[in-house]
Amino acid sequence: MDRRAHEASEPALDERFDGLEQRALPGSLTLILASTRRARMRGLAGLGELPAGHGLLLAPCRSVHTVKMRFALDLVWLDGDGRFVRLDENVAPRRMRSCLRARSVVEAAVGEGARFRAGLEEG
Repeated sequence: MDRRAHEASEPALDERFDGLEQRALPGSLTLILASTRRARMRGLAGLGELPAGHGLLLAPCRSVHTVKMRFALDLVWLDGDGRFVRLDENVAPRRMRSCLRARSVVEAAVGEGARFRAGLEEG
């Protein structure tokens, strides 16, 4: 497959993430930091999909909702030092999840949560 065909087959990163800091993690993962209130409020709502290998870090955050989501999520909850607390897999749209021990969460597409856990623990 040539490069153009490969690029066309992967979804592009939505423009809402332009200007947000991105951090490379081991395993070819990209963590997008929702560091502003606006970025945290908008989150992934309304997106058709999140490209593989990309996750959105919401900090501070102990609770998320998937009211306007169009796809299920894996949620990787982290403590104040960025250490793994819990993984919620395949959280469907129109759900609410909380983790009182957490101080932040990574939202990723279903099946990506374990990869992000490993990448965060390595990186």
